Amino acid sequence: MSQKNTPNLRVSLGPLQLKNPVLCASGTFGTGQEYIDYVNLSRLGAIVSKTVTLEPRLGNPPPRLAESSFGLLNSIGLPGPGVDAFIAEDLPLLRSCGTLAIVSIAGQKTTEFGELARRISAEEGIAAVEVNISCPNIEGGGCFFSDDVDAASGATRAARTHTALPLFVKLSPLVTDIVEIATSVLDAGADGLTIANSFPALSVDWQGRKPRLGNITGGLSGPAIKPITLRLVWLVAEKTRAPIMASGGIMTADDVLEYMVVGATACQIGTANFLDPQVSIKILQDLQNILAREGIDDINSIIGTLKEK
Repeated sequence: MSQKNTPNLRVSLGPLQLKNPVLCASGTFGTGQEYIDYVNLSRLGAIVSKTVTLEPRLGNPPPRLAESSFGLLNSIGLPGPGVDAFIAEDLPLLRSCGTLAIVSIAGQKTTEFGELARRISAEEGIAAVEVNISCPNIEGGGCFFSDDVDAASGATRAARTHTALPLFVKLSPLVTDIVEIATSVLDAGADGLTIANSFPALSVDWQGRKPRLGNITGGLSGPAIKPITLRLVWLVAEKTRAPIMASGGIMTADDVLEYMVVGATACQIGTANFLDPQVSIKILQDLQNILAREGIDDINSIIGTLKEK
């Protein structure tokens, strides 16, 4: 196919301009350097860093991963060296990937989101910040920021106050009203959303009478959650028209296109990276081939085009 007839994959994710809608999700792609032998990183739309916390964290006790029939349970616990070490050691690697770097942050207090946003924004070469609110609020009795409108909007507002970078908030899927949470963080200054985090789940060794994860429960990701997350993206897109990055069970180019039809602008590849380190590039190539086959010149033309019967 000539360059002239190659379908356009460039998308505008709010204020962020992406060369294509294929991103790699936080916690599944490291700094990108772990995949450098398998993937031409510069071809990706963006890479989302592992989640950065203010202070170093050990994470949860092992085992941290457990396979299921249609997905993967993880109980990682956001381990990391803290923001100082991230800036000194990891950020240079992330910036060298040849594509946009989005930094994921998480705090235990509302003020920590602001401090992290301030620290990250002071560094060059960062395209956007993703606020991970699926973490306990120690000032709110341990309830997750993602589960409460005031806590979610408070964390978002704190980050927004301290950064001019594009700001995206990653929502939890298991809330009473995800549209209400989405609206609250958008009103608090978010430029867009990531939908959604993994689903709380449990895996058990019945013969040993024990959980398969060291922290007992974990988050389920992979193909099993895609239809559920697809619905959440559709609900939020219909009500808010916000820029959305979809994340949940994306394994193929068709999965990406399904999410875009219900309203997502871009998609984050997560668990699939563990199964096939080259999956993101394969999906990108398949997207081009499918669009060309279907006679679609511009991928933007399919966003939010679901026909309701």
